[in-house]
Amino acid sequence: RNPVTVQCQEAQLVVTVHRDLFGTGRLVSVADLTLGPAACKHSALNHALHTVIFTAGLHECGSTVQVTPDSLIYRTLLNYDPSPASNPVIIRSNPAVIPIECHYPRRENVSSNAIRPTWAPFSSTLSAEEKLMFSLRLMNDDWSAERPFTGFHLGDVLNIQAEVGTESHVPLRLFVDSCVAALSPGTDSSPHYTIIDFNGCLVDGRSDDTSSAFIAPRPREDMLRFRIDVFRFAGDTRNLIYITCHLKVTPADQTPDSLNKACSFNKARNTWAPVEGTRDICSCCEMGNCGSP
Repeated sequence: RNPVTVQCQEAQLVVTVHRDLFGTGRLVSVADLTLGPAACKHSALNHALHTVIFTAGLHECGSTVQVTPDSLIYRTLLNYDPSPASNPVIIRSNPAVIPIECHYPRRENVSSNAIRPTWAPFSSTLSAEEKLMFSLRLMNDDWSAERPFTGFHLGDVLNIQAEVGTESHVPLRLFVDSCVAALSPGTDSSPHYTIIDFNGCLVDGRSDDTSSAFIAPRPREDMLRFRIDVFRFAGDTRNLIYITCHLKVTPADQTPDSLNKACSFNKARNTWAPVEGTRDICSCCEMGNCGSP
């Protein structure tokens, strides 16, 4: 018996979780299970079967979407965050994160049933609205494939790839405006740590003990890669960190400037350098003020 099953429907996904999540006979608390970075609560319970059911729209609960030549891949997470034990000194269960994916063909209808007259085919809806599909993925050491959802150790390096799908759109150049790490979803929680700031300055690389930097040159204008040295929050034993980034695009032929840039700190030269554009667009990174859009 699989403790987690997923149904990928036309506009939503349904996740069914058996409370004997680890197959030990010990049922996890319903309140300790949530869906996605937004920590959505369950939508139904089956007490007889000991199952918890989550129903969410494809774009809800903080899900992400990846665009490939043939598919749209929606990704989210099932979170198990156990409540503290009655004695706070001990821990009886570790948190767990289970990745969930739904794959949809891009050039066919999502449903295998006949199309209702009032419902436009999914592919034509995308083309008509020209939606931009942003994605942020952890990659393996040589950037050839996505890295599995496994743990990291201090001393490791995170390879992060940002991308935007630009089908039937003018050529675009992608930038990472900001990235913030925290112990919970979002950028407002405390404690938090700023990785990228000031419209594309990779400020984490300014620290003496890091090699964090953007990768130059880009593979494509609509893709940007950067590396971050793994860290954890001092005084906190949680082993799950959320990284929230703001991505944006400009026309590919627009000259980079202080508001649209990707700048890393070069320790050998003790100066900031851009992935593209002239060095002066990075000078505001040192001042910590690059204006506002």
